[in-house]
Amino acid sequence: MSRRLRLGMIGGGRGAFIGAVHRMAARLDDRYELVAGVFSSDPQRSRDSGAELLLDPGRCYGSVDEMVHAEGARPDRVDVVAIVTPNHLHHAAAKKFLEAGCHVICDKPLTTTVADAAELVGTGERARRVLAVTYNYSGYPLIRQAKEMIAAGELGELRVVQLEYAQDWLTTPLEAAGQKQASWRTDPQQAGAAGAVGDIGTHAFHLAEFVTGLRVSQLAAELSAQVAGRKLDDNAQMLLRFPNGARGGLWVSQVAAGNENGLRLRIYGAKGGLEWSQEEPNHLRYAPYGQQPRVIARGGPGATPLATSAARIPSGHPEGYLEAFAQVYRDIADLIAAYDAKTPPQAGALLVPTAKDGLRGVQFVHAAVESSRRNAAWVDLN
Repeated sequence: MSRRLRLGMIGGGRGAFIGAVHRMAARLDDRYELVAGVFSSDPQRSRDSGAELLLDPGRCYGSVDEMVHAEGARPDRVDVVAIVTPNHLHHAAAKKFLEAGCHVICDKPLTTTVADAAELVGTGERARRVLAVTYNYSGYPLIRQAKEMIAAGELGELRVVQLEYAQDWLTTPLEAAGQKQASWRTDPQQAGAAGAVGDIGTHAFHLAEFVTGLRVSQLAAELSAQVAGRKLDDNAQMLLRFPNGARGGLWVSQVAAGNENGLRLRIYGAKGGLEWSQEEPNHLRYAPYGQQPRVIARGGPGATPLATSAARIPSGHPEGYLEAFAQVYRDIADLIAAYDAKTPPQAGALLVPTAKDGLRGVQFVHAAVESSRRNAAWVDLN
């Protein structure tokens, strides 16, 4: 590319955690430059947030419609827009920017309904624009190491896929005190049909399919709100079935006291097993059956090509959440460059979670909700 991609942002203003994360991730590899945005549903707050980011006041807009119209008339219009709003606002903004010819990076879940997610898949295809979804944990080097090892047959036929994502930040009713992040995530009108399952369960589900290369065929789920009066789930247990006969389990919780961000993945096959934890992301435990277990270090001996390309600094220098998020942004930049140049994407760009992955995530959420409503009945996921 001859220049940085001009990035716009929808949401992510004052007090927004994930907006700042997206901005840091976009800048880490120097592939993007934030130039415009609608940073709040309140026009003045949006402009004030843009001023704090040292943006041109003329490109700090009060609404999505205003930004689409104004940027479309500029010769230096935004190339790509990151959508980091509450879930219920994803669909309309993504659709408008795709139709205006912009690439879109959307935070997960893609939308709150399957129909809206499916519509966005079609909109992106017709517009011939990238619509990426930030399932950012797929950017960790050792997640990619695990993916390559499984694809190479080092675990043999997969038998068990066990995942958990445990947090404790909603152990008390923070939403009742007006805490912003808790308020919208526990509100069905803003978060959608599910709470913890939509917020963090979709990450674990995406990793299960991303790493194994298998697609979940059926699930049986029990979703519950453990905090009295909460409108959406804050805890869920699920059983998973895979078409090759493998079985899986998924526990998702935001009321597990003592857990900070406990995303954990364990996969076992006929020839061995792998274990990885997001809180210790620089090591992957590999246990070939009948042999001494070994620990694979990020960037160390035995690193696979995709894992090596996603590591920025030598082994022993810890990398974590922001670097993994930045890796997804870097891969998206490569994918956008390939789209615009009409050339084949690089290997890393082929790992970008796309609109179809986003649709898959929304289907997962709704299947889990349906199963739970039917007393944990088995539901097809297709």
